[in-house]
Amino acid sequence: MTSASQKTATKKEKERQAGFEPRILAFCCNWCSYAGADLAGTSRMQMPPNARIIRINCTGRIDPVFILDALNQGADGVLISGCHPGDCHYTSGNLKMRGRFVLLQSMLKEAGIDPRRVHLQWASAAEGDVFTQGVTAMVERIKKLGPNPAMKDD
Repeated sequence: MTSASQKTATKKEKERQAGFEPRILAFCCNWCSYAGADLAGTSRMQMPPNARIIRINCTGRIDPVFILDALNQGADGVLISGCHPGDCHYTSGNLKMRGRFVLLQSMLKEAGIDPRRVHLQWASAAEGDVFTQGVTAMVERIKKLGPNPAMKDD
């Protein structure tokens, strides 16, 4: 790379980070976390508008490939939110996710993705505040990490 192209690349990167607003994809279980997100909305709790929610039946149905695909397709971070352990409507789905999450963290490291871009939290239907805090913390964390490096402009 020549000096002029390095300066152009650095300028593009600075411009990209200057107005950076993270894009967060949130996988929420239907029975608890999605209802908690709904409660947060109907209660007019304040949270950043950066998260896009995908309602799923159970966190136990999330394949780690979904997370990798989300990051590969432009999400800056992924939030997985499910029922508290012991409260799963499908008995042990959230426990399966907890086990997969450990594996997912090592997969992310192997793929060269900062594992802090993915977060797992538990939030019941009555915990709109927990969901709100999770989204807020995720947005703050991703702002510090910066844009998803997989999406660099060439």
